[in-house]
Amino acid sequence: MVQFIEHATTILNARTIDETWATLVKSMSNFGVDGLLYGITRARTANSLGLEDEFLVLSNHPKDYLDAFVHSGLFVHGPMVQWALANEGVASWRLIGERVQAGGLSEAEAKVLELNRRYGLLAGYSISFRDASIKTKGAIGLCARHRDQDHMDGIWSKHGQKIEFLCRLAHLKLNALPFKSPRQPLTPRQREVLEWVGDGKSIQDISVLLGVTPATVDKHLRLAREALSAQTTAQALLKASLLNQIFMYRG
Repeated sequence: MVQFIEHATTILNARTIDETWATLVKSMSNFGVDGLLYGITRARTANSLGLEDEFLVLSNHPKDYLDAFVHSGLFVHGPMVQWALANEGVASWRLIGERVQAGGLSEAEAKVLELNRRYGLLAGYSISFRDASIKTKGAIGLCARHRDQDHMDGIWSKHGQKIEFLCRLAHLKLNALPFKSPRQPLTPRQREVLEWVGDGKSIQDISVLLGVTPATVDKHLRLAREALSAQTTAQALLKASLLNQIFMYRG
C-alpha cells in the first residue's frame, strides 16, 4: 500500500509526460503487468482519429511491434481498439476469444491477432477513458506477456482496483500536460501571440503590447498556423489549446 501511494503521489506531482509514464510502467510491473500501450488523440472527429502526429502514443512494447501495429495504421483494426472507441470502462481480452469462437473477426482483425501472438500479447485488459471533450479519446491496453487470460484475470481479481485507479490518474495527468508531438514546437513568441489572440486582442493591439510591428505579429501567427497544421488562426488557437501548448506555466 505504501508503494501504491508513493506511485500515485509521483504521478500527481509529475511535471513531464516521460516522468508520468515511467512511474506508471514501474507501478504496473509490480502487479505483474509488463506490457502497456497507451494512446490519446485530441483531434477526433466523427470520421477520423486525426493525423498520426496528433496522437500521443506511449508504450514499453518493442519498437518493431509498434512499427507493425501503430505506425502502419493496423491498430485501427485491433478488436480492443474498436471496443475502446465505442465504449468507456474496463474490458477483458476474453472478448477477443469469444469473437474468435463465434467466427466474427474480419481479415484485418485476424491479422492483428496474429501479430499479437507473435509477440506473446495473448492476455490482457483494456481501459477506455471518458473525457470532457468530444475531440479527445484515450485508452490503454495492459497485458502480461506470454501468459494466458486466466493468469491475467487472476491479477485483475487481486489488483484490478489499484491498477485501474493508477491508469486513470496517469491519463488525467497526461491529458493535462503539454502534448508531446514530433512536429516543431511553438516558439515562446508564437505561444505569446496566440495567447493574446485568445484574450481577444487584435493584431494591432498585440503589436502595441509587444512593441513590434503588425507585420511581425502576423508572421508569428502564420508560423504558428504552420506548426499546428492549421488553416486559420482560430483553428490554430483551438489546436494549441487542446494540445496544452498555450496558457501553460513556463519552465
